[in-house]
Amino acid sequence: MSYELSSGVGQKIYSAKREDQDIFDGQHTLQVLSLKKIGKNQENPEQTADRYRVVLSDGTHFFQAMLATQLNEMANEEILRRNTIICAERLSCNYVQDKRLLILMSLRVLAQSDGKIGDPISLDVPNAARSSTSSTSTSTSPAPTKATATSTPAQSSSNRPLTRMNWLPIEALSPYQNNWTIKARVTQKSDLKTYSNHRGEGKLFNVTFMDETGEIRGTAFNQVADTLFSRLEEGKVYYVSKGKVNLAKKKFSNVMNDFELNFEKNTEVEECLETTNLPMIKYSFVTLAELQDVAKDSTCDIIAVLKEYTDVAEIVSKATNRSLKKRELTLVDPSGFSVRLTLWGNQAENFQPEHENVVIAFKGVKVGDFNGRSLSMGGTSVLTQNPDISECHALRGWYDQLENGASFKAHSGGNFQGGTGSGFNRSEQKNLAEMKEEANRMPDVEDKAVYFSTKATIMHIKSENIAYPACQTCNKKVVDDGDGWKCDKCDKTWEKPTYRYILSFAVSDHSDQLWFQGFNEAGVIIFGKDADELIEIRERDDVEFNQVMSQAVCRTYNFLLRAKRDSYNDNTRIRYGVSRIVPLNYGEECKFLLDLMGSSWGQQSYGSESSDAMQH
Repeated sequence: MSYELSSGVGQKIYSAKREDQDIFDGQHTLQVLSLKKIGKNQENPEQTADRYRVVLSDGTHFFQAMLATQLNEMANEEILRRNTIICAERLSCNYVQDKRLLILMSLRVLAQSDGKIGDPISLDVPNAARSSTSSTSTSTSPAPTKATATSTPAQSSSNRPLTRMNWLPIEALSPYQNNWTIKARVTQKSDLKTYSNHRGEGKLFNVTFMDETGEIRGTAFNQVADTLFSRLEEGKVYYVSKGKVNLAKKKFSNVMNDFELNFEKNTEVEECLETTNLPMIKYSFVTLAELQDVAKDSTCDIIAVLKEYTDVAEIVSKATNRSLKKRELTLVDPSGFSVRLTLWGNQAENFQPEHENVVIAFKGVKVGDFNGRSLSMGGTSVLTQNPDISECHALRGWYDQLENGASFKAHSGGNFQGGTGSGFNRSEQKNLAEMKEEANRMPDVEDKAVYFSTKATIMHIKSENIAYPACQTCNKKVVDDGDGWKCDKCDKTWEKPTYRYILSFAVSDHSDQLWFQGFNEAGVIIFGKDADELIEIRERDDVEFNQVMSQAVCRTYNFLLRAKRDSYNDNTRIRYGVSRIVPLNYGEECKFLLDLMGSSWGQQSYGSESSDAMQH
């Protein structure tokens, strides 16, 4: 069944006066162009429930409204989603600080459409309240107003100014639109890069645009890149039109949008001087402790205090044999963890802290698993020193009150949310013999690693060199120089070290036996105590130490392993490093076995055994 939208009703709704209740209570057929969850309404700080903003279309115009909280369940269960056709049964119009706020109080879903109906344009609504919040920033956008800047198109047959009154919110862009204009701030711009492929050489750069509704990435190539690169500046606001909207290539972008912009020869860019309340940048911060739960190779936003940093170093990439420049920062936050973050290329060379122990906010940094957890700036990452946000002020106060010599923990394990390469996955679990056979087929390349999930029992733990004395800041090994324990990396001397586990232990299952190597986190789980406590026991009482060692063996665990080739004394061997060790949860183990019995494999085995029994 097809539905005809109530054309022109949007203009009537926004022109209605308070007493025109019949318009607000009327039955209007509309289409949902966008639905987005936002945080607390800045106009109502007491509001704790989630709110949804909707962009509605009558086929001629589109306009924004808030979804009443009693309708949230329809959005949560995706009964209401993009392109849904609804009957708006009751609307409410509130006025907050002389701004009109439209609330959708009651609706009935009529149908789900495959696409947008008609070609609606933005409604010119001087009093429409456009609000959006995020975890760290809130902005309210006034209605578009005319700017006096000069148009600077990449290439255009005329110098006519862009249409400023009908610009779209970023979240309303889609590949089905040809004639669109956005008003947005440039929050990130990459360098102008060169590339080479089978079609020849070229150049490109990309930018990230942000308005109060979201972000989108734009890319320009070759001649268009030359023209637009100098016209777009970070922090400024522009009207942009006549580009192509494509599906986003997630491999090359960390921007949270399903679409991206491709700038073309006729793309027009005009600086907007009316920038009131457009957000500078939006963050969704995770603490350094929470990095343990962030998947490897994904991106995140963090804010932390710069504890120390290295000089620029030059390395040669094993993959490309090219020379790279890098600088390493050590970051800390109130969660008690320290993490190393690497800057590359121009970012590394140009980095200058504004002052000692500056607070830095990072957007879109890549999470790695080197030495547990590490971070890396990419081409689309953004670094901002001392941002004027509440999180920065809180961090500054916390660090200024911190006692001298305070210690921080470093991550020693990776993320383990499932899937090969990133976490323990029972469905892909292998026995030791299968692991050994697959690892032996690895290419003879030292930096190539393979990940395994397995279940095995610890049979023996080497008690020699079970832990090492570590620096309380960077966890590197320290040596006793007579005046204290000296760390060459930090150039600090400690009264006493912090011991950290470094384990070598044999494991076994029904198929084979292998030696695993584990570090501090693995040791804490195996022994149930930290390395300082175990070393104190060893130095105090040999009998108690042997009892602890004896109690640690003959226990079964789930392991996530990282297998890679290693050279020692001109001999190549495969080392199995423990990324994570998990004590058995017998409830989960039984559930997995029951699920396995109910699978096609289990039914096949059961059916085969039943058939054999009947024949006998």
